[in-house]
Amino acid sequence: MDIGTIQAYAYFIFTAFLVVVLYAYIYHLYSSQRKGKRDYEKYSNIALHDEITDQPVEEISKNDEIK
Repeated sequence: MDIGTIQAYAYFIFTAFLVVVLYAYIYHLYSSQRKGKRDYEKYSNIALHDEITDQPVEEISKNDEIK
């Protein structure tokens, strides 16, 4: 087994790993939104509404600032 073959196997395994991580992240986003934990649709407007006078996406409570 030469170095080229090892690199090819490593490339394939790394690519497959990244695909699994990507699908796990997408599943996490959809499942947390479906459960009602967080609404990611609100965050899609951040780029459009980025003025200093615009409403924030989520209000920060005093308990969140302490952490």
